[in-house]
Amino acid sequence: MTDGVWVYAITANAADEPRGMTGVAGEPVRAVVAGDLAAMVGSVPLEIFGAEPLRRNLEDLRWLEATARAHDAVVSAITRQGPAVPLRLATVYLDDDRVRRLLDERRADFESALTLVAGRTEWGVKAYGDRAALTSAMAETNVTSSARGAGTAYLLRRKAQLSAQETVERDAASRADEIHAHLVRQAAAGTRQATTDPVLTGRPDWMVLNGTYLVDDDRADEFAATVAELGKNNPGFRLELTGPWPPYSFVGVAREPT
Repeated sequence: MTDGVWVYAITANAADEPRGMTGVAGEPVRAVVAGDLAAMVGSVPLEIFGAEPLRRNLEDLRWLEATARAHDAVVSAITRQGPAVPLRLATVYLDDDRVRRLLDERRADFESALTLVAGRTEWGVKAYGDRAALTSAMAETNVTSSARGAGTAYLLRRKAQLSAQETVERDAASRADEIHAHLVRQAAAGTRQATTDPVLTGRPDWMVLNGTYLVDDDRADEFAATVAELGKNNPGFRLELTGPWPPYSFVGVAREPT
């Protein structure tokens, strides 16, 4: 059986051989060193983790979930020990020499990324809005300001509801922009991810912001307090803070072919 090399993360701690970690195939995690950089890797069977088997296995949601959890567990353990550049799921090379070549060819990128994440952690912030409640509240405001008599109340209410639906969309987008801009100012870096459709989440509220932020570890409490304050200052919206996470959104490296 031929083995390939699954790469979890890149670190600058070349002398720190990982102990007691097992990876996606139950294999021991070890270090492949090139200069002052080390790739934290595991030897995995190519009959399961080679290019073609991977394409098939990644379509199996149960297999994908279990493998992603195992990968993230190793990456999280590594990042807790010090600065690390996490690699995306299913980054597999044929042998250690190809991993060393990666370290040499991308040395400047990895060193820059390690400097960026040192003393920092990724946090996620999602903002949810109750579309129905926001629309109803805005419609009521429009009716109250426009009504001239009881006989016209129903027609005014229907017109106000239709107008409010469009206004709520614009208002939600504007507020999401403001929340994101505020959080970016509190972080070393920030980026917005695609929002998730309520049909997929099974939640009645709709996501208007899906942001990730790289935050100094000594300002994590301050960042959390800022999220809570923004939630209070934006009625009709609920902010959800998640993390800490490995800094995939800022230094993660996409999978390369074996």
